[in-house]
Amino acid sequence: MNRRDFLWSAMQVGVASSVAGSTSLLAKHGDPSAVRGASADAAPPKGRELGRHRFGVNYTPSKNWWFCWNEWDADPIKRDLDAIASLGADHLRILLIWPYFQPNPKWISPLHLERLDQLLTLMGERELDAVVTVFTGQLSGWYFLPPFNKTGSDFYSDEMMGTAQELFIRQLARVMQPKNNIIGFDVGNEINTCWSTEPRVGDAWMEKMLALMGSVCPEGLHVNGVDEVPWFEANTFSPQALAAAPMPVIHCYPYWSGALKYGGPMDAPSTKLLAAMAALVRSYAGDPRKPIWAEEFNTCIEALNEKQQAEWLEKAVLAAIDSGVSWFSYWDSHDVDRKFEFNSLEYSLGLLTNDGRVKEQGKIFKRLADAYRGKTVMFPTHPLPPPPVNRSQEVSWRWMLDWMGWKPVGA
Repeated sequence: MNRRDFLWSAMQVGVASSVAGSTSLLAKHGDPSAVRGASADAAPPKGRELGRHRFGVNYTPSKNWWFCWNEWDADPIKRDLDAIASLGADHLRILLIWPYFQPNPKWISPLHLERLDQLLTLMGERELDAVVTVFTGQLSGWYFLPPFNKTGSDFYSDEMMGTAQELFIRQLARVMQPKNNIIGFDVGNEINTCWSTEPRVGDAWMEKMLALMGSVCPEGLHVNGVDEVPWFEANTFSPQALAAAPMPVIHCYPYWSGALKYGGPMDAPSTKLLAAMAALVRSYAGDPRKPIWAEEFNTCIEALNEKQQAEWLEKAVLAAIDSGVSWFSYWDSHDVDRKFEFNSLEYSLGLLTNDGRVKEQGKIFKRLADAYRGKTVMFPTHPLPPPPVNRSQEVSWRWMLDWMGWKPVGA
């Protein structure tokens, strides 16, 4: 099952597992400064260097989730940002809700732009950089479609939609450009889950949008945060076009990607998913040293308790670091308040509880961030096998399993 199946059918998550107790892999790795290079590498990264490790989170406001764009209260946001910074994060991915910001194709809400400006300022005061999503779209299982929405390929080709999209980007850039803590734009949150088309159309649209973003925010690093599907099978954007970006992004969830078909939560298909997806992307790029950003990752395995989730986080990130993944943005910062209706797994994905307690995975995140943030990335040098020819979920997974050297039981 992938998230597209969940979004369309609202299936409930139920995964049973039995996982051994956690041991500290970070300790087994030894002193990272000795492995990663000279002590000067320990300084926090400056600018947007793709060859130094960064650690951040996808921000989920503790009060009123992202509905807070309409119910603005800066005080709990300040507390959230203080807590996130204390975990060693250096950046946040923030999720705009498109119809809140642009309820009409010719008008962007000044009030919401002002709130974005305030959030970016509060982040800057805490030395937190921002990547700003645009066409969201879809978030945590709910759809947020503008009133002027066009479905399918029309989203990517309709003239009115294109004009509205350009207006939104330009108005956002007007707020972002004066700030000194902007990483760049993300096209949207997994927009292929909202608007699907053939890759030829999607690639042309993506090229146009990224060029526009580059023109209005020339110092930014702009990305397209698709889910895992386009890497595994034909869907909206080609893997070749996605991999050609200066820093391709990957969204990695063992549950949604199908890793549990090939092993348990602590087996290689799950704990090495970030590393294997990075290798797959590099294969499509034709470059074993391509910088990769793990922009979203978590298990999404509801049966795992905090200790088990922390164990997975440690194993997955260390395996990805060993494979030269540059940046890590965990999903997500805070658990979702149970007063809202979400799929049940959404309530427990944070590094912090909804009331601000640091969870076991939050403690591991801090240790990883403190150990590796700012260190030089050790990119792989060995050549990769060519990418899958006849792409499908099964074929793509076979490629990754072969790369891992993992043979599923009974295979």
